[in-house]
Formats: sequence, structure tokens, C-alpha cells
Amino acid sequence: MTTTAPTTSPTAPTTPKPLNSLRSGLILTRRELQHWGRQPLTPVFNIMFTIMLLLMFALLFGGSIDLPGGGDYIHYLLPGMMALSMMFGVEATTTAMANDAKKGITDRFRSLPIGDTSVAFGRVGADMITSTVELGVLIVGGLLLGWRITGSPAEALLAVVLLLWFRMAVLWVGIYLGLTIGRNEGAGMMVQVLVWPIGFLSAAFVSPEFMPSWLEPVATWNPISATATAVRELFGNPTGYTGGLLADHAVLAAVVWPLVLLAVFVPLSARAYRRLSR
Repeated sequence: MTTTAPTTSPTAPTTPKPLNSLRSGLILTRRELQHWGRQPLTPVFNIMFTIMLLLMFALLFGGSIDLPGGGDYIHYLLPGMMALSMMFGVEATTTAMANDAKKGITDRFRSLPIGDTSVAFGRVGADMITSTVELGVLIVGGLLLGWRITGSPAEALLAVVLLLWFRMAVLWVGIYLGLTIGRNEGAGMMVQVLVWPIGFLSAAFVSPEFMPSWLEPVATWNPISATATAVRELFGNPTGYTGGLLADHAVLAAVVWPLVLLAVFVPLSARAYRRLSR
């Protein structure tokens, strides 16, 4: 009597599932923080530069700048400086993403089973941590210069959340620029040409109501102006507006503007990442 050995059907080889983009981003966030720990000059310089601007405008120019409806200029300036400091993250992010692409680091990440946005999530996560520290330094510096928060603790917390919300949106703009124009010579200068006019053509330092009539609406509907005005309102500081849509709906504008930027630049960044040459 003969017996036949049972046959087993061959099984298809298993392929590893792609890591979750958020989980991968957290791992890459730790990488960015370790890099900054070894080379802390970039975040330290950003904080020092912001403090320098704060001191310059508060001590040198503050006495000569009036506000619509009155008020102390330092109470108007601090929230504007906080919003502007969130904009300064574009250049550093653009440079970091471009350098990773030039050195082949991005190509190594692309060979891993991670999502198209994981690398960008890592950069954003690390930057949000340093941005929180930067905001803390600005708040302490402002308090030492005489700035005060007269709003409720809940409103003050919401103001900080709106600032970080704006920072997150701006970072995705920087990521897209780093993946597209970042490899070109002079890309850093190109980003500065973009950042500085947008930053100063806003309500960060002076009220748009004192600007020429043709320039006022441009400055008013600047995303920085929306965040700065909302933060001033929540901190209980003078907003620099005596009326208008932004004065009545500043918080809503500060929520919507970053949402629009994220809706545009997150998909564009993922597409640019996929199209990088290997």
C-alpha cells in the first residue's frame, strides 16, 4: 500500500506593508531634532534674529508709530512679531529640503516603504517643536519689555495655537519650494525675495489703515495680517483696525488662510516628492 504525501500549494511571497505616513514622520522628526542638537545654530539664529527685530522696532521706532484708536505700540508690535516669526520658517525649510535632495538623502528615503509625505512630516514635526520654543522666548521677551496679555487664559492659548497653525501651513510652502526650486543656485535669495515683501506688506508692524488707499487692502488680506490681528484680539491687545471685515472676523480668517495653504501645498509637495529624479 502506497501513500501519497500531501501537497501544499505555494504561497505568494509577502511584501511588507508601507509604514504609516504619520508614524514614519515621527521617526524622521527625531532625526531632525538630533541633527539640530548637533548643529543648533539654525534655530538659535532664528530666535536671535527675531529678538533683534523686536528690540529694533520696540525701542528705536516704537515712539514714532501711532495706532488707530490709540494704544501702546509694544502691545501692538508683539503679536505682529510672533506672526512674522512664523513666516521666517520658509527659508530654513526650503534650504533643508533642498540639501537633502542634493546629498542623495531624499533618494534613500524614497527607497523605503514610507508614504510620499513622511519626510515632509518629519521636517514639520521637528520645526513645530522649535517654533513652540521660539514663541516662548518671544513671549518672555515681550513681558520684559512691558507687553501684557489682558485676554483670558483660554484666549491666550488659542492665540498660540493659531500662530502654530499658521507656521505649519507656511512650512508646507517651504517644503514645496525646496523640492522644486531648491536645487537651483540662488534659491535661498529667491525665497528671501518672496518672504520679506510679504512679511513687511502686512499688519505686522504698522496698521494698514495708515497705508495708501491702494495698498491698504493688499496688506489687510495678507495671511500674516489675518493671524496677527486675530492674535492681538485674543491677547486683548490693540488690533490696529477701527472697522472692516478683518476686524470683525479676524479669528475666522486666521483659521481659513492656513487651511487654504495646506490644501494647496500638501498635495503639491507630495507630487513634487514623487517626481524627484532618482
